[in-house]
Amino acid sequence: MSFSFKTIDHVQLAAPKGSEEKAREFFQGILCLTEIEKPEELKKRGGVWFQFANSQIHIGIEEPFTPAKKAHPAFEIENIEELKRHLNVNGIDYIVDRNLPGVNRIYINDPFGNRIELLEWEK
Repeated sequence: MSFSFKTIDHVQLAAPKGSEEKAREFFQGILCLTEIEKPEELKKRGGVWFQFANSQIHIGIEEPFTPAKKAHPAFEIENIEELKRHLNVNGIDYIVDRNLPGVNRIYINDPFGNRIELLEWEK
């Protein structure tokens, strides 16, 4: 083959119309991601984009909206125990899942009900 996958550029999660501020409060305020400006042509669609390291999360507006309850992105975290403490302080519920050997992982829901997996490989 003359092609290969390099990395994930971005993940898109759906949200209901008018939810941009709620997305900012969660993804920027709670998860500490950096908001990035959408290209001018795409701003009229609504939504908001965030970045961490070399990856992005795009919150896109979808009507009618249905949250992703099973399908989900998974993000590798450094110091997940500190993240758990941070989530507790901010009143964000999470589910601990120890079903994958060698991984400390949790699941959270964004404010719109989309499932997100957060994990740290054990050393």
